[in-house]
Amino acid sequence: MAIMQSTVLVVDDDPHIRDLLTFALQKAGLATREAADGEAALADIALCRPNLVVLDINMPRMDGIEACRRIRAQGDLPVLFLSSRDDEIDRILGMELGADDYVTKPFSPREVVARVAAILRRIARSPPPPTPGQFALGSLGLDADGWRATWRNIEVPLTVTEFSIVRTLADAPRRVFTRDAIIDRVHGPGFAMTDRTIDSHVRNLRAKFAAVGGADVIETRPGIGYQLGPCLGAPGAPEA
Repeated sequence: MAIMQSTVLVVDDDPHIRDLLTFALQKAGLATREAADGEAALADIALCRPNLVVLDINMPRMDGIEACRRIRAQGDLPVLFLSSRDDEIDRILGMELGADDYVTKPFSPREVVARVAAILRRIARSPPPPTPGQFALGSLGLDADGWRATWRNIEVPLTVTEFSIVRTLADAPRRVFTRDAIIDRVHGPGFAMTDRTIDSHVRNLRAKFAAVGGADVIETRPGIGYQLGPCLGAPGAPEA
């Protein structure tokens, strides 16, 4: 998938913001679609699936949190959240639902475009070496070429960021990765992301794998970071 051939669905109840983002994204060479609330967004996704959704949190009829929850129930469509306030609860909740990134209003359209492009590049690029095309440990299976994760041959739908975290840990199963090291591997050096955001992604990953019996995919090493677990289905994985 070429970035310039990608379609971005912009979802916001403010027509001025939709126009602003649509103009900036189109200027960057991206195709765009628009929706004014969560219900309209879900209908548009069902009609013509985009490559990424820019999703406002505070909207009438159906807000962005509920819309993201329903998008996540259907698959791994990338989501970039917009919020009108710098509220840590909103930000953490958004990441736990599986958002790939988060931008707070007021924002620079150029920043939104840059973050959209970064997510699309992660989807489009080939897995970097030394990650193998196929990885298996215990009951965990990863297909780096297809961006698919399985547990005992059951597919576990992951976001781009979630899959990248598991793949990073699988690159070196015996290594303990600090949160900063995970951010550097997933997003590149200098990317603005907090440790709490990584913790939120890890909690989300554990919940998804635990739902199919994989409670030991990721281990916490207190004071250091995270490591790939034994992946045998052991109960009682620690919290992030």
